[in-house]
Amino acid sequence: MLELAGIIILGILAQWVAWRFKIPAILPLIIIGLLVGPIATLYMDAKIIEPIWNGEKGLFPGDSLFYFVSLAISIILFEGGLTLKRTEILNTGPVIGKLISIAVLITFTGGGVAAHYIFGLSWKISLLFSALIIVTGPTVITPILRNIPLKKDLSSILKWEGILIDPIGALFAVLVFEFISAGAGGEFTLVALEEFGKIVLFGFTFGFSFAHALVFSIKKKLIPHYLLNVFTLATVLGVFVLSDSFAHESGLLAVVVMGMVMGNMNLPNLKELLYFKESLSVLLISILFILLSANINMEDLYLIYRWETAVLFAIIAFVIRPLGVFASSTHSGLKLNEKLFISWVGPRGIVAAGIASLFGSKLVAQGVQGAEYITPLVFMIVLGTVLLNATTARLFAKMVGVFLKKSNGIMIVGASKFSRIIASYLKDHGRSVVLVDTNASNIRVAKEQGLDAITADIYSDSISDDIEFNNIGFLLALTGNSQINDYALERFSDRFGENGAYRLVHSNEINNPNKNSDAGLFSATDDYVNMMEVARYHGKIHEITIRSQDHFKGLIEITKTDNDIIPLFVRKDNKIDIIPSMALNLEIEEGSVLAYLGKQIVEKDTGEVVMEEKPS
Repeated sequence: MLELAGIIILGILAQWVAWRFKIPAILPLIIIGLLVGPIATLYMDAKIIEPIWNGEKGLFPGDSLFYFVSLAISIILFEGGLTLKRTEILNTGPVIGKLISIAVLITFTGGGVAAHYIFGLSWKISLLFSALIIVTGPTVITPILRNIPLKKDLSSILKWEGILIDPIGALFAVLVFEFISAGAGGEFTLVALEEFGKIVLFGFTFGFSFAHALVFSIKKKLIPHYLLNVFTLATVLGVFVLSDSFAHESGLLAVVVMGMVMGNMNLPNLKELLYFKESLSVLLISILFILLSANINMEDLYLIYRWETAVLFAIIAFVIRPLGVFASSTHSGLKLNEKLFISWVGPRGIVAAGIASLFGSKLVAQGVQGAEYITPLVFMIVLGTVLLNATTARLFAKMVGVFLKKSNGIMIVGASKFSRIIASYLKDHGRSVVLVDTNASNIRVAKEQGLDAITADIYSDSISDDIEFNNIGFLLALTGNSQINDYALERFSDRFGENGAYRLVHSNEINNPNKNSDAGLFSATDDYVNMMEVARYHGKIHEITIRSQDHFKGLIEITKTDNDIIPLFVRKDNKIDIIPSMALNLEIEEGSVLAYLGKQIVEKDTGEVVMEEKPS
């Protein structure tokens, strides 16, 4: 009981350490597992945590550890399958599409050839190893890139590669393992091919069928809401076991297919399922990787304690990865320094290490020659790539010149009509803008207008984890709720507002200089209600040339007396200054223009100001 409680406590502690120091969780998890496992035997008579001891004693006697690992991996792979959207694959740019196709084949082929000739492994073991190291995954990419300001396109490529390649790589590895298992007793005969065919047939059939059955049950409300998550969990485990009973080793394939099918169906509760599976996966991963690392023996580590290991790692990290990236980015518009940075950042993830332990152990039990190399070699690649990228990615970004010295992107909280007008203007003048709102309808309209927008809650941690926001340096809170606007600035000013964080003025701040905040935005006389009213009747941003500082002050005074004119920005070429509510303090450069929303201001030759009438 003490060991089991210790694993959970250490696992969650490792997750906290990863969050606190912004590193992939797999790094402290595996290190803790090695410290309480094989490394502990160097100064003690036995491991501190012994998952299996002589096949009978320990936390999981006999084959029970492998049963637990199989069930845990099935849940993790099901969650990965849920995130794989067909539309996302089709709509991603050509670079991402090639990274999950051409680069995958290069890694699979090159890694297999390298393992075969460097370590002398059989072709089937070498190809299984190369299939396992295909997977990167968002859980290792995100922490590494979270604090590296990059162009949005560059962050998006790395993010989507990790998300899409996770289930694709897992499916690839599962298929290779199934093929090896089918012929594990000898050569790949016709019988072995028939066994492989059964595995694929039952895996796809059970996964596809039960996915549709579960979605039908959810939509018809045959499952009460409070049982939805646990019922889905039970179904996943049931499909895994049932498929495995019909065709040995087909269970993992079935749950991957089940997740992929459900993730691409119109399921109203999909987000809820993902949140539950994410929480469950965190707990399972925390337990799983300490157990798997602790289960490694010193003899396994001694197997790879040789110069060939360093050569294999160098070839995979510094030859095969760049080769795949450069082959996938030809005629893509990416610059050489951007290709070099993508080539450098390729950490292997949780799925690779977990499946490697499971497959390696099973093949060792089946007596497959060379299978004992699978787990330590994959763990070496995982730890090596994560350590390399976690310690050098920021420095390498600066060396090759992709590190943004100043983040000029703009996040707008709230995607109302007023916000969309502003975002469109900023985008038309070369600024990167993203709209964030909980209102799915507003986000849909924004996307139809060609704007970057996401449905998200600012009270959620997911916004801080999104590496696509690395180029954000300005924060504009434009919602109709003053409490939300204040919270957005309080929570995200340091993360997204390093160059400026502003909100709309509150109703009680209008024309009250004692209450006016330095964070006030656009106008000290206009709150959200009036801005929406102006956007309704005058949904266009106009510009007027500013002749001098006094002229600018005069224009601002006009906006204070006319509720149908709202000053927004001062622009010179593509340099845009956001107007704070205390606008008179803004220094004006020669050749600047005032961008404003509302009635058009027309100046006659005499200098007289004329404004259009408000529509009736």
